[in-house]
Amino acid sequence: MSLPIEDYALIGDCHTAALVGSDGSIDWLCFPRFDSGACFAALLGEPEHGRWLIAPVAEVRNIRRKYRPGTLILETDFEADAGAVRIIDFMSLSEDRWDVLRIVEGLRGRVAMRMELIIRFDYGSIMPWVQRSGDTLLATAGPDRLELRSEVAVHGENMKTMAEFHVSKGERINFALNYRPSYEAAQSTIDPEQELVATENEWRKWSKRCTYQGRWRDAVLRSLITLKALTYAPTGGIIAAPTTSLPEQHGGVRNWDYRYCWLRDATFTLNALLLAGYHEEAVAWREWLLRAIAGSPESLQTLYSVTGERRLEEYVVDWLPGYGRAVPVRLGNAASKQFQLDVYGEVMDTLHLARTVGLDPEPAAWRVQVAILQFLESNWQQPDDGIWEMRGPQRHYTYSKVMAWVAFDRAVKDVEAFELDGPVERWRQVRDAIHAQVCSEGYDAQRNTFVQFYGAPHLDASLLLIPQVGFLPSDDPRVLGTIEAIKRDLVVDGLVLRYKTDADIDALPSGEGAFLPCSYWLAGSLALIGRREEAEALFERLLGLSNDVGLLAEEYDTRGRCMLGNFPQALTHTALINTAYLLSIPEEQAKRASEAGERPAAVLQTS
Repeated sequence: MSLPIEDYALIGDCHTAALVGSDGSIDWLCFPRFDSGACFAALLGEPEHGRWLIAPVAEVRNIRRKYRPGTLILETDFEADAGAVRIIDFMSLSEDRWDVLRIVEGLRGRVAMRMELIIRFDYGSIMPWVQRSGDTLLATAGPDRLELRSEVAVHGENMKTMAEFHVSKGERINFALNYRPSYEAAQSTIDPEQELVATENEWRKWSKRCTYQGRWRDAVLRSLITLKALTYAPTGGIIAAPTTSLPEQHGGVRNWDYRYCWLRDATFTLNALLLAGYHEEAVAWREWLLRAIAGSPESLQTLYSVTGERRLEEYVVDWLPGYGRAVPVRLGNAASKQFQLDVYGEVMDTLHLARTVGLDPEPAAWRVQVAILQFLESNWQQPDDGIWEMRGPQRHYTYSKVMAWVAFDRAVKDVEAFELDGPVERWRQVRDAIHAQVCSEGYDAQRNTFVQFYGAPHLDASLLLIPQVGFLPSDDPRVLGTIEAIKRDLVVDGLVLRYKTDADIDALPSGEGAFLPCSYWLAGSLALIGRREEAEALFERLLGLSNDVGLLAEEYDTRGRCMLGNFPQALTHTALINTAYLLSIPEEQAKRASEAGERPAAVLQTS
């Protein structure tokens, strides 16, 4: 049985990532990139589906974990009767190799330890051929090979690789697990101790570039490091999460593969990177975006692979029992084939933001934007699948129409500010028509709130973004009414649901946790309407939901008081960063951004 989601920590090398449990077991790892097949899949099953455990033999009295400041180097301290030991886990930051490095350090006394390595390629389905080559253990299956180098003797036992050893105070024992394609030559031996120093220096050098110095710096920096870890360095693409099929409800079917790049996350992510001073990463993300969406606008997808691949067919892995027996376990994501109108607005907003803050211009960007607008002129009145990727009938979702308005609004602003060519008068007319329709069809005057889709009684937390994207000013009575309605109907134990699941809305069974990004959006909306004290209280509450190493999932179960959904979640961490900045700048500055219809990064970096 896997640990609670919050008991995991993340290590990574900006190509792939692993989840390390508080028990010393790496239960999830895909090689060579985030969406490759997992060689450790115990997270979604049992130990026999693959894991790498290093832990004391005797019962542990206490466990403490932390990241080294400004890094993704994890330290886990175990205290037992015989003494105390620390495991240092990290992945080297390399462009041409993949290594998981584990250093066992004696802190006190003499502690008996055990190691259990179970390699099962292709999500736990393939048992490798294991052989020795000198002091190296080779595990091979088809195109994949893992090589274990250990400073203690290892042996085979019941299709596992085992070791028993002792570590005394001041002693350090190193383990190195290297991945390479089985058909390529062996790589040079890596020194874990030297690599630890080099990796720590690289992470700290990167972290020092963070320009945020506000009261929540530690949480903001940890979220930025998490975003960096979820970046595929060769392309600049940033995945939603490094996991698949961690359920949004206990034992339920809302289990999705999040190891891809969503266009919807683009503006949130770009805003967060720019606010913190990470312009190189922002440029790389923009360039990934432009490459991914190249082609005709009608073929624009909601998500792509880290390299921009489009074929992400969804299928079920039936040999894995699922996290907490939640099935099905899904690979790929069928949402890539949905029509989601809002992503066109997100793309336009992202490229507008990049241009406004002065990122080096990309000549092709405007041509792409004009093509998008030509498509939107004929298609913005079509129903779509919505921001939450409903697996039900298409509808006229209010947030989708708002983002269609954003697309034309940003284009008009770009023409006005940067002297770009385009039929700006026609775009103004379309922008006004969308605005009028949303205010007529997407607004319930009797209840004084915008609704989830035209004619619906339902609410939707995405509507909290209406003032943040500049559709209406934050002091508009309709905005205030929507915030109050959402607080009344969608807040559970202080946290925000995306919407109330209903068979009439979604074909999937009802029930999921509170959605953490939406909860941050509520804090941001409260700040914009001048309720700073209430906003800060909610923000502090949300920070308190982070696990012991500062990571957050997508959702939170307020009854069971545990995390739900894929982990760690990029959208949650971008929401944390953006809300922290919103709460850290003067109230009039935040309001000015809303009134100008701009993200905070655009106002802060151009004022």
